[in-house]
Amino acid sequence: MNDTVVTLVGNAATGVDYRETPTGGVARFRFAVTPRRWDRRNSAWTDGSTSFYTVCAWRNLGANLTASVNVGDPLVVHGRLRVRDETLDGQRRTFVDIDAVSIGHDLTWGTSAFKRVVRANAALTEPSVDMSAAASAANAATAGNGSGSGSGSDAGPGAVGKPVHTQPWLSEQDESAAPVGAAGVPTGPP
Repeated sequence: MNDTVVTLVGNAATGVDYRETPTGGVARFRFAVTPRRWDRRNSAWTDGSTSFYTVCAWRNLGANLTASVNVGDPLVVHGRLRVRDETLDGQRRTFVDIDAVSIGHDLTWGTSAFKRVVRANAALTEPSVDMSAAASAANAATAGNGSGSGSGSDAGPGAVGKPVHTQPWLSEQDESAAPVGAAGVPTGPP
């Protein structure tokens, strides 16, 4: 794939406009990027010329963006750059768009509090059936061998009561450090 992927740091210049389409919701807003340079002659920071981009965010990113971003918020936008030429009223104009992959607040200028959104599709948030079955087998196996006391040094790595590791966002290193139950299923952090 030969897309031009860019990461821009700037401010939301307009409010977020969210619309439902047949292919899913889309949010759009204008994004202003103003470079700052050190002026040696005046010994001060000066603003360069501002570039404006139209940022498009689809589906979940667009819905979350609508609930999170206001005019003037400092943002970091990562996505695919699209440049298009159009003729309007006899004049040729160039538009620069960003199809966002991810957007976040720029924490250089303030703090932000993350709030996870519960998805409507349960298959995206619940562990698979195979993982649940393996966890049940691991708990049943460790409950039967007496190593599930959970106290003292005789508690084995598959002690009952430890949560089953179902976090796909942990790295392989994190998974290898986690103790493994009788059925070979990671049972959570050590």
